[in-house]
Amino acid sequence: MHRLVYKDIVANALAEDLGSGDWTTSSIFTGEEGKAFIVAKEAGVLAGLPVAEEVYAQVDTRVHFRTNFQDGSKINGGDCVATLEGPVAGILMGERVALNFLQRMSGVATATRAAVESVHGTRAKITDTRKTAPGLRLLDKYAVRVGGGVNHRFNLADMVLIKDNHIRGAGSIREAVARVRRHCGFPVKIEVETETLDEVREAVACGVEIIMLDNMTTSRMAEAVSLIAGRALVEASGGISRERLPEVAATGVDLISLGYLTNSSRVLDLSLKLG
Repeated sequence: MHRLVYKDIVANALAEDLGSGDWTTSSIFTGEEGKAFIVAKEAGVLAGLPVAEEVYAQVDTRVHFRTNFQDGSKINGGDCVATLEGPVAGILMGERVALNFLQRMSGVATATRAAVESVHGTRAKITDTRKTAPGLRLLDKYAVRVGGGVNHRFNLADMVLIKDNHIRGAGSIREAVARVRRHCGFPVKIEVETETLDEVREAVACGVEIIMLDNMTTSRMAEAVSLIAGRALVEASGGISRERLPEVAATGVDLISLGYLTNSSRVLDLSLKLG
């Protein structure tokens, strides 16, 4: 991930947190040098190290950020994730923002890795959704990749995804697909959300590239996969829990999209302590 992707995101987070200045830190520390450690309080998968380093590059270039890990590394409780050396004021001013990014991104990566391991040995790939924190989508989706998942569309311009409200408004899947093709042309990849086997049949007849099976039972998904018979990629979606992942993957779907990866994963518990 290039620094330009997250440079402004970090700047905005620091502006939000620092406001007119850190009165507490600037009152207590005037020039002292020191060392601090970012320590894992539980096991997980690291993500966001370059972003945390960027926090300190913007707060105070005299603070040196060092780590023996890289994004995607598995860590255990008690591991020293990074060491900071330099002005104590700079270390403390960047503490909360650096930890916020590291904890959130590592939480997403950890949840993704667990999901990927749950479907190991099947054809299914774990993918994310657009259910991301506003302004943090690029970081959320990067963390999914770090955890071993794949990214679905980043924004509405990436591909066509005809969902239930589009179908309801157009009157049918066939009509919605026809309108898209008139507007966008045939080279555009089209995905259609379906909730019943009849809708699956209609989507197959339209020749779309991806068919989403939304909120279907596992047995109904298996029927749908058999019905599609390789004529389109198949995505399972809709409130699929980690516990249910193995049985969903066993139906033969190609993709399993999980909103919880980015909208409700628990952060990884990390802390910063002065040495």
